[in-house]
Amino acid sequence: MPVRQMKDSSEQHLVIKPHLQNPMNPAKKTTKAAQNGKDPPPQENHNQTLSHAKNKGRRRGRGGRKPDQGDVMMRPSCRPCTAPLTSRANGNVENGCITDTGFPTSSKSLNFARRPGYGQVGTKCIVKANHFFAELPDKDLNQYDVTITPEVSSRTVNRSIIAELVRLYKESDLGMRLPAYDGRKSLYTAGQLPFAWREFKIKLVDEEDGVNGPKREREYRVVIKFVARANLHHLGQFLAGKRADAPQEALQILDIVLRELSTKRYCPIGRSFFSHDIRTPQRLGEGLQSWCGFYQSIRPTQMGLSLNIDMASAAFIEPLPVVEFVGQLLGKDVLSRPLSDADRIKIKKALRGVKVEVTHRGSVRRKYRVSGLTSQPTRELVFPVDENSTMKSVVEYFQEMYGFTIQYTHLPCLQVGNQKKANYLPMEACKIVEGQRYTKRLNEKQITALLKVTCQRPRDRENDILRTIQHNAYDQDPYAKEFGIKISEKLASVEARILPAPWLKYHESGKEKNCLPQVGQWNMMNKKMINGMTVSRWACINFSRSVQDSVARTFCNELSQMCQVSGMEFNPEPVIPIYNAKPEQVGKALKHVYHVSASKTKGKELELLLAILPDNNGSLYGDLKRICETDLGLISQCCLTKHVFKITKQYLANVSLKINVKMGGRNTVLLDAVSCRIPLVSDIPTIIFGADVTHPENGEDSSPSIAAVVASQDWPEVTKYAGLVCAQAHRQELIQDLYKTWHDPVRGTVSGGMIRDLLVSFRKATGQKPLRIIFYRDGVSEGQFYQVLLYELDAIRKACASLEPNYQPPVTFIVVQKRHHTRLFANNYRDRSSTDRSGNILPGTVVDSKICHPTEFDFYLCSHAGIQGTSRPAHYHVLWDENNFTADGIQSLTNNLCYTYARCTRSVSVVPPAYYAHLAAFRARFYMEPDMQENGSNGDGNGHSSKGTRVAGDYSVKPLPDLKENVKRVMFYC
Repeated sequence: MPVRQMKDSSEQHLVIKPHLQNPMNPAKKTTKAAQNGKDPPPQENHNQTLSHAKNKGRRRGRGGRKPDQGDVMMRPSCRPCTAPLTSRANGNVENGCITDTGFPTSSKSLNFARRPGYGQVGTKCIVKANHFFAELPDKDLNQYDVTITPEVSSRTVNRSIIAELVRLYKESDLGMRLPAYDGRKSLYTAGQLPFAWREFKIKLVDEEDGVNGPKREREYRVVIKFVARANLHHLGQFLAGKRADAPQEALQILDIVLRELSTKRYCPIGRSFFSHDIRTPQRLGEGLQSWCGFYQSIRPTQMGLSLNIDMASAAFIEPLPVVEFVGQLLGKDVLSRPLSDADRIKIKKALRGVKVEVTHRGSVRRKYRVSGLTSQPTRELVFPVDENSTMKSVVEYFQEMYGFTIQYTHLPCLQVGNQKKANYLPMEACKIVEGQRYTKRLNEKQITALLKVTCQRPRDRENDILRTIQHNAYDQDPYAKEFGIKISEKLASVEARILPAPWLKYHESGKEKNCLPQVGQWNMMNKKMINGMTVSRWACINFSRSVQDSVARTFCNELSQMCQVSGMEFNPEPVIPIYNAKPEQVGKALKHVYHVSASKTKGKELELLLAILPDNNGSLYGDLKRICETDLGLISQCCLTKHVFKITKQYLANVSLKINVKMGGRNTVLLDAVSCRIPLVSDIPTIIFGADVTHPENGEDSSPSIAAVVASQDWPEVTKYAGLVCAQAHRQELIQDLYKTWHDPVRGTVSGGMIRDLLVSFRKATGQKPLRIIFYRDGVSEGQFYQVLLYELDAIRKACASLEPNYQPPVTFIVVQKRHHTRLFANNYRDRSSTDRSGNILPGTVVDSKICHPTEFDFYLCSHAGIQGTSRPAHYHVLWDENNFTADGIQSLTNNLCYTYARCTRSVSVVPPAYYAHLAAFRARFYMEPDMQENGSNGDGNGHSSKGTRVAGDYSVKPLPDLKENVKRVMFYC
C-alpha cells in the first residue's frame, strides 16, 4: 500500500439568562458517585429590603454548614387558602420554612430519602415487568487486577489475550477456575485462584493476516494480582432492606459475569448486545441499516436481584464494498460520474473513523481505520517509493505489487493511518467491516425508518423479551454456572395501582365547566379556556411556494374562528395582507413584516405572527424562532403546509391552545388546585421547579451543553411556568448557573442565578414568597445522583438564603428518568378494563414495590395513554424530601400534574415542569449562532454569518443572546 508523508496538521415563558460580565464563582468540586405566566423579573436592586417575618425552627440534622446570608427579604404568605403548617416528624416548621443547620458536603454523610411506605390510592391490578429474578450466589466473589504489557487500548484484543490465557492455563495454574473479565483491568473468579500474584507470557496470532500465508504473532506479558473479595453478606442485607448503602463492587461483578457469554456471541455496545442474526437488518438509507439486539443489566430490587432485559435497536453501517456504500450515501451513480466538492465532504464525514478491510489481497484481510479522503482522484496520486524520491503512481503500485487493476480512477482514495504517515487505499479495494455502530446524527428519513423497526406493540415486545431470555439460556451459561447464578425465565408479576384521573376546570361560560379525562385524553368540545387571551394585531408570512394566497387566507380564517370558539378574542383580519417569502430570505421577510405592520398600527407592535412553513424546511424553523425571539421580539406560531391543505378541527384546536398560552393565558387548571385541595401544595405557597440539561449530539465536541430551569408562577393553580436557560461547558451535567455571586464595583458582592431569579419572579407574580419547593430534575443517570443532589441542593439553599436571612423553605428533590429499560405489560391483554386501545397499560398505572429500590423512595408511573409501540413509564426517584410526602401524596401530585400540560388535551408521559425544561433547553439550541449548528443555515437569512459559541479546544462558553422583553412574558411552546 502506498505511503505518503504528510505535514502536521415547549415554547416556555422562557427568559434567556445572559452571562454577566463579572466572573461567576467557580463551581465547587463534588464527590464522584459510588466510585464506579407573569412578567419576568427585571434587574434586581440588590440593596432593596422588603418587609418580612422571621422564620424559626430546626431542619432535620443532616450535617453540613450554614448558607450564605443575603440582603433581599421576601414577604410571608397571606393568601386566603393558606393553612397553618403544623410541626412535622423530624423537625418543626413555622411559616413553611425551616432554618438551615447545614447540608452535607460529602456523599459519605448523605443518605437519600427512605421510602415512607407504599401507596394505597387507586384501583389495584397486576402487571408484568421485564425483570427476571436472579438467585443470589453462595460463592465467594474475588477481584484480581490485570496488567497487560505492552498496553493494549482495544477491549477486543484484551479479551482475546485473556481467552488464550484461560485456554492454556485453566486446568493448571488457574485451578479449574473460569474467570470473567471486564476487558480492561479487572478479572473476577468464584473462589480464589491458587495464587495471589502470577505472571504469564501469552502469544497471540493475528488471525486477520490470511489463511495460507505466514501470520504475525505478538507476545504479551500478563500479570494477575489479587485485589479484594466482594462482600455478598453486605449485598444480601442491602437487598433485604437492612442496609442503605449498595455494595457496588458485588453488583458490578455479577453484571460482568452475566455479560461475559453475550460479549463473545454478539456485538456489545454499552449495556446492549446487537447482532444481524437476531432479526433481519432493515435498510435505513444512505448506507445504514438497523440491527436488533437486547439490553441487559443486573439490578437490586425489593424482590432481590433482578435481571432487566429489554429489546433494543441501533443504526449500524452496512458492511458493503466502499464504492457501493458511497453510491448509497450520495444517492447517485458514482462509477461513471466525477464527484463534486460537496460529495467529497459528505463522504469524508461519513467514513472518518470507520474501519475497513482490504479485498485485493486474497485471503489477507488487513483492517484499517479511515482517517480522511484524498482531494485528488486516484489517477493523479503519486508518492515517493525510495529515498531518492522516485515517484510512482498509486495505479501503477497496485498493479505491480498486487496485480490489482484500479478501474474507477476518477474516485478519490481513502486515507488510513495518522496525519504524519498516511496510506492510500483505493475505494474499490476496500469493504466496510461488519458490526460498526453509526454514532453520528441520523437524518429525518433514517429516524423514521428506525422508529418503524423499534416500534412494537406490547404483546410483541413481551414475546421478543421472553424469546431472548430463552435463547440466552442462562441455565446453560458456563459463566453463570461457575458463579452459581440462576436466572428465572418468567417475567416478574408485580402489584400495581391505577390512579384516578383528576377533574379539570374550564371557563364558566362553556357548556362543560368541569371535565374528567377518559383513558388519559379529552377534547375541547363544549369547553372554553379558563383564561382566554386577546389577539388584536397579527400577521401571516407564507414561506411555502405550494400554498396559494386563497388557501392561506382560508386557513387563517378558520384558525381565528377556532380561537374564538375556544374562548379567546381573536381579530379575524390581519394587520397587513398575507406576505409571501422565500425560505432563504427569512431574516429579510421577518423584518419587512415587522416594520410594515408597525407603520400600519402607528407604532403598536404585533402580538402574534403566523408562519406557514414547507413540510421539509431544514433550518427555517430554527432561524425564524431565533430572529423572532432574540432580535425582533415577535411571538410566533408555525404551521406546516400539510396541515394548511388538510385542515382538521383537532389540529386547529391544538394550535389555538398553543396560541393562548403564548399570549399569557391558561387553557385549564386542576379543579383540586382552585379548590385548594392538593396536599402539600394548596396549604402554603408552593413553587414547582423543573430542570434539565441537554448535551450536543455524539461527535460534536465543540458545542456547549444547554441548561434550563422552569418554575411555576401561579399559586394555587400551578399551571403557568417561567423559565431560564444558559449555555455551559460541553457535556457538563451539573447546572452551573443555579446560584452565583460576583463582585460589582458599586454594589459589592451581588447574588444571582436561575433559582434566585425564579423565586423573585414567583414573588412578583403571586405577591407571596414560596414556602415550599418541589424540584423535578430530568436527565440524571443513577451514577450522577450524589453529584447532582450535593451540588444543586446546595445551590438552592444558597439562593434562598441570599434573599432573606433564615429563609430556607423545605425542599423535595425528585429525579425524573425516561431513559431506562423497565417496561410494564398487562397481565391479560384480553381484559379491556386493564389496557388501552393500543394494548398498553392504562394511564395512571403506578408501581412502587417489588421491582423498585429495596429502601429508597422511588416509583414507576405510566401517566399517559399509548399511541403506538410500548409505553415507557417514567421513573421518579425522590432523593431528598423535607416536606415529608407520603407515597400517595407525591404519586398523585405527579400524576395530576401530567394532565396540566398546555399544548394538548392528553396527559403526558413526564411531569410538565420537567417536560417544559427539556423543551426550553432544546429551543435554546436555535439561539446559538448559526456556524455552531450542524446542518444549519448561513446566518440570519440575509447571507450574514458569525462565529460559533465555542471553538474546538476553547473551553470558554459564549453566552446565549438575550430574549426581547415582550417574548419573556410568554411560555415557549413549539
